[in-house]
Amino acid sequence: MSTNQDQGSELLSIEGKDVRITHADKLYFSRQVKLTKLEIVQYYLAVAAGAVAGIRDRPIVLKRFVNGAESEAFYQKRAPGERPPWLRTVTLSFPSGRTAEELVIEDAAGLAWIVNLGCLELHPHPVRSADLDHPDELRIDLDPGPGVDWRDVRRVAIEVKDVLEELGLRGWPKTSGSRGMHIISRIESSWTFTEVRKAALALAREVERRLPDIASSKWWKEERHGVFLDYNQNAKDRTTASAYSVRPLSDARVSAPLYWNEVLECDPADFTVLTMPKRFAEIGDPHAEIEMANGSLQKLLELAARDEASGLADAPWPPHFRKMEGEGSRVAPSRAKSDTANSIPKKSPARASRIKAPLLTIANSPSEEAALAGLERWKNKYTEVAKLLAVDDVLVDRMRGRSSLWTRIRVNLRHVPETLRPPQETPDPDDDPTRTWHRRAIE
Repeated sequence: MSTNQDQGSELLSIEGKDVRITHADKLYFSRQVKLTKLEIVQYYLAVAAGAVAGIRDRPIVLKRFVNGAESEAFYQKRAPGERPPWLRTVTLSFPSGRTAEELVIEDAAGLAWIVNLGCLELHPHPVRSADLDHPDELRIDLDPGPGVDWRDVRRVAIEVKDVLEELGLRGWPKTSGSRGMHIISRIESSWTFTEVRKAALALAREVERRLPDIASSKWWKEERHGVFLDYNQNAKDRTTASAYSVRPLSDARVSAPLYWNEVLECDPADFTVLTMPKRFAEIGDPHAEIEMANGSLQKLLELAARDEASGLADAPWPPHFRKMEGEGSRVAPSRAKSDTANSIPKKSPARASRIKAPLLTIANSPSEEAALAGLERWKNKYTEVAKLLAVDDVLVDRMRGRSSLWTRIRVNLRHVPETLRPPQETPDPDDDPTRTWHRRAIE
C-alpha cells in the first residue's frame, strides 16, 4: 500500500487500486480514545484478510456514521451512483416488494472505499451474489437483557456450541463488539430464508429448554429474561455486524472472532481498534477455516417439526413482514391483555380503574446516551417505584427504521402494585425519528 496526501485527503494505492480517503484527519472517536477516519481505515487494512473474508461476495448494507461514531448513523441499501468501476453490485428484493442495487465487496480496496463513506460497521447479507435466495449462514445472535452478566452470555454460547455439534453443525463464535456474542454456522445453500429462520427458532427453543434460567427464545421483551437468542436475525433483509466490525462505543470496540477455548475467559473490552491488529498479526484469524465447514440443517428442521407437532406455533416475525402462515400472535402480551380487558363490558368505574397497561415508555431518542439519561431522571422522580423494578423490567429497544436508528426505553411495572404505578407521561426525551418523518411527510 502506498499513500499520497493532498489538502486534508489521502490517496491510498491498495493492491493496484486507488482509494481516496477524504477528511482523513476527521475525528471518528473523540471521548475515551481519539481516532481519525484514516486511522479507522488503517485498522481495517491491518485486519483486511479476516474482515474481507466475512463480507466477500455478499451484498452489503452501508451503515454510515458520516459524522463519526458519536453521531447518529443511517442505513443505505442502495449503492452510491458515483463509485469506482471495479466495484460490482447485485440487485436484491425485499419482503416489502422493493428492490435495491447493493454493493458487493471483494477485496481490501473495496473495504477501504466503504469505510471512507463512514461505514464503521460491516453489514453483509447471509447470501452469496450468485444465489440471493438461499443463505449459506445460520446466524445465532445472543442478545443479553439489561444487567445480564457476561458470564451468562458465555454459558449460553457454550450450550449453543453443544447443540450445534449434536445436530451435525459447527459454530464459529465472535464477540458482537457490544454486550453480546454471535455464533455463525456455515450451511449448504439448500434452504430458503424461511427454512433457515425456522431452524434458528428451533435452536433457540432447544437452548432455552436446556438453560431455562438464563436463555430465552421469547420475542417480546416483556417476556424475556437473561440472554435472548434472536432467531429473527435469520429473516430475509436482516443483517448483523460481521467479523472485525468497529462498533460505535467510546473505547472503539470491535467484533472479535474467537477460538472456542477463549470463550469462557474472554472480555469483549479487550478487543478494540487499538489491540486487534496486534492480535491478528500474532494469531491470525480464528475463523480462517470457516469456508471448509458447510453443514446441513436437516436435523435442526426435524427438531422444528417436532416442536410444531407438540403444539408450538411459529414465533412472531419482525414487524415489517406480512403475517406468516402458522405464526402466533404479533401483539405484545401486555397489549393483548389490555385489548381483551377493554372489550369486556365494564361493571363499574372501580373495575375499569384497575385495568392498566404494565408498560410505560420513558424515552425516545436517536442518542442512546440521552435516552438512558431520561431513564435516570424518571427513576429519580419515582424512587420507590424504581426500587421495585427487576433488572429485566427495564427494556432498552434499539429501534431500526428504513434509514434511521433510535433508542426507546420502557419499564415493565409487573412488580409494582397497581396503587403505586405512575401514569404514562410524555417521554423525556421524546424524539422518535419515524414520527418526525411522518409529520414532515404530512406537512
